[in-house]
Amino acid sequence: MKINPNNVDIIISAVDPKQYPETGLPEIALSGRSNVGKSTFINTLISRKKVARTSSKPGKTQTLNFFNIDEQLIFVDVPGYGYAKVSKKQREQFGKMIEQYLTTREALRCVIQLVDIRHKPTQDDVLMYNYLKHFEIPTIVIATKEDKIPKGKVQKHLKIIRQTLELDPEDKLISYSSLNKDKTDNIWALLSQFI
Repeated sequence: MKINPNNVDIIISAVDPKQYPETGLPEIALSGRSNVGKSTFINTLISRKKVARTSSKPGKTQTLNFFNIDEQLIFVDVPGYGYAKVSKKQREQFGKMIEQYLTTREALRCVIQLVDIRHKPTQDDVLMYNYLKHFEIPTIVIATKEDKIPKGKVQKHLKIIRQTLELDPEDKLISYSSLNKDKTDNIWALLSQFI
């Protein structure tokens, strides 16, 4: 599948199902902790610098952001989880908004769950993965920030992630560096199976 980075547009930032766009295109949601590098990952994957806004402050994404990728699919960037500085009420609102989208959206084909390769997945990561499995949503786990650890330790870190999340055999786990971008094609090949 060839994606043309010239044709990437944000359609809408939604907080409610009534605002979801009806494009007829398959949707891939991106989920992860607030500081895992979700926006950077999206920008790298579509070869753009500022389509998804990156911030040094975690918890910046507070809506469901729908990106039209070359009229072939929609990326849906969901608010990050596990961010302590957001009020309990806001966390509950985010939770409800994300849950509503994940459990009712017929266009949703797959969720990319991002985890930080440097650290053992958190309890929030495990809860999110179990949640996706409970609703039988196909999941690809991407371990970001691969360039931050020595090459020789990548497999060891992936094994810890696989064991901590108790990954189902059919779910893919791939390490990724937004600096090196060397596995971008592999990720598009995985995604094309759901489109």
